[in-house]
Amino acid sequence: MKLRITEVFYSLQGESRTIGLPTVFIRLTGCPLRCQYCDTTYAFKGGEIMALEAIMAKVASYNPRHVCVTGGEPLAQPDCIPLLVELCDKGYEVSLETSGALDISKTDTRVSRVVDFKTPDSQEMNRNLYENVDFLTKNDQVKFVICSKNDYDWAKTKLIQYNLTERVNEIIFSPSYQQVKAQALADWIVADNLPVRFQLQLHKILWNDEPGH
Repeated sequence: MKLRITEVFYSLQGESRTIGLPTVFIRLTGCPLRCQYCDTTYAFKGGEIMALEAIMAKVASYNPRHVCVTGGEPLAQPDCIPLLVELCDKGYEVSLETSGALDISKTDTRVSRVVDFKTPDSQEMNRNLYENVDFLTKNDQVKFVICSKNDYDWAKTKLIQYNLTERVNEIIFSPSYQQVKAQALADWIVADNLPVRFQLQLHKILWNDEPGH
């Protein structure tokens, strides 16, 4: 069992429910989407083929509590599914960052799945696999990267259409880096009293989004 890996590194989680917690990141190579705001284009190709045992040994060397499987799009590699199971079996708190364009139904429900809803301005809205909503649990998270007021208004309709506040405990609205003012998004959320978490990406603030952080 092998996967193509761009990097395995230890840092602070920059977003999601566990923001600020020390976390090992396993970044899988490859992604079928091309979101216009993507900040990990270096993970589209290349990488290193690693056996599952080697990945697990690398993770264990950091002695972490939290592990995040990310990409690229991790679920584009079928062996991501057994990787997630193995991580959970080892007792780690595991999260999966996924685009929302691929089926999440076979992923271990012990994993907190951070599922994107691609907005109109992402340029990949048509890739949203809305059937995934049926598999969301209270352990999962839904994220909207907001690029404009139009994106924000669209995201509000999805909250209602898919009853997301009842399906998951964590809904994240994050401003697209340098595309919408963070204060503007914060003001919209407050004005509408939305039951969502506003979130800035911590790694961009601390390390200017350098790879390996």
